[in-house]
Amino acid sequence: METELKNYLDSLVKRGMPSCDCAIWHNRRPVFRHMAGYADSAGKKPVTDGQIYWIYSVTKLFTCTAVMQLIEKGSIGLDDPVCDYLPDYRNLTVKHGSSIKRAENTMTIRHLLSMQSGLNYNLNAPSIQRVLQETDGQATTSQVVEALAEEPLDFEPGTHYQYSLSHDVLGAVIEVVTGRRFGKYLDDKIFRPLGMKHTGFTLTPNRKAKLADQFRYDTQQKISTRIPPFNHFVPSRRYESGGAGLISTADDIMLFLDALSNGGTGRDGYRILAPESIDRMRTDQLNDVSRKDFARFGKIGYGYGLGVRTLVDKEKSGSESPLGEFGWGGAAGAYALVDPENHLAIYYAQHVLGCEFVYREVQPRIRDLAYRMLTASYEL
Repeated sequence: METELKNYLDSLVKRGMPSCDCAIWHNRRPVFRHMAGYADSAGKKPVTDGQIYWIYSVTKLFTCTAVMQLIEKGSIGLDDPVCDYLPDYRNLTVKHGSSIKRAENTMTIRHLLSMQSGLNYNLNAPSIQRVLQETDGQATTSQVVEALAEEPLDFEPGTHYQYSLSHDVLGAVIEVVTGRRFGKYLDDKIFRPLGMKHTGFTLTPNRKAKLADQFRYDTQQKISTRIPPFNHFVPSRRYESGGAGLISTADDIMLFLDALSNGGTGRDGYRILAPESIDRMRTDQLNDVSRKDFARFGKIGYGYGLGVRTLVDKEKSGSESPLGEFGWGGAAGAYALVDPENHLAIYYAQHVLGCEFVYREVQPRIRDLAYRMLTASYEL
């Protein structure tokens, strides 16, 4: 079965993926690693285990972990109004057809974590563009998030699910609560304690030298074309996006996922979360209406918890993984899976935007091949 997974990863390169990297840890031990293809468009640099990628929305796992840490400490309440931390969110408005009215529901931290806030993913919103212009393109996380409060919500908080800038707003909440820049908090409480030496929001010269070329997939021609090394979810150099801004390596990500799959404790004994907090993260938060909204993502059998997909119907999903398996993916194809029951973590990395088949085909296939391999080799 290990050969089957390797062959499948190799086949992706033949289908237009410049490179890919897959790592699996079980019971704190690396049990599988395979890299295929090249990190550059010229095909001269084989992908290595030190390759840097923008992880895009896998960033959300770190943001939500940070929020759960602060909930454990009592610094944040899960159902606290967002305006308790960000006063600009006190008088929110909501779209009602062609009109705009005062919001009736109070936006809470839970709404942000579960993508039921009413926000959207429009970084070109007038308020954001205005603050970028006023700061000469140097707006901070807090400045952008404060400006965002001027935009009318798409629906009343708590009534629908919509993928949005909710986790970027959580980054600003973390800054207010801790008195630190968001990235500094992550570095102090997650990255450095776990030994993640290559993760952060800044594309430093060292990281840039190891950054894999970024590509965009052409669905018609089934080829990937190199594009500039740019993250369009980061509107300013000083903006630390809690939804999509982190840069990392597969090795670093595995240290984090390993901790989540082992009760919140890393290999060296540092605890990032209590097991109870991990269980809260992977508890489905969707109501009947929100569940229909989430179904448009095509993640059959999954619900959405506090910042993560979570497996709620094994039979419907056809998944080889157990109920409560959770994680998320990224815009360039990254895929994170955490299985606390089996102390299992899987991470898949590529650097190709616009590759829709990776979500509906590649990620589920890697998941199921990994479980079959491990079931054949270990007692899962």
